Amino acid sequence: MSAIEWKNQRDAFLATKDNERNLARQRGALQILCGVDLDAISMQDGENKAHMCRRLKRLIERERLKGVKGHWSYDLNRHIGLKQALNSLKASASKTGLPSAK
Repeated sequence: MSAIEWKNQRDAFLATKDNERNLARQRGALQILCGVDLDAISMQDGENKAHMCRRLKRLIERERLKGVKGHWSYDLNRHIGLKQALNSLKASASKTGLPSAK
C-alpha cells in the first residue's frame, strides 16, 4: 500500500467519523429536547416536517437567548446539534420537493 493510498483511506475514515459525530449530536439534541427521532421525522409528510422545522427554529432561538444571557444551562453543542438537525430536515424536505418546510 502506497503512502498516497494510505492517506486517502485515512482522510475518508476521518470524514466518516466526523459525519457520524455530527449525526449523533443532532440525534441527541432532538431526542433530549423534542423527544423525537431524526429518522422518524425524515419519513413524515411535508406538513409534519414544516411543523417540526418551526418547532426547531423556536428551540434554536430559545437556546440562542440562553447563550446571550449567559444562562448556566446553555450548551453550545446542543445549539449546534439543533441547527444541524434543522439543516438536515430542510435538506430532506427539499429532496422530496416539499416547499412547505422552509
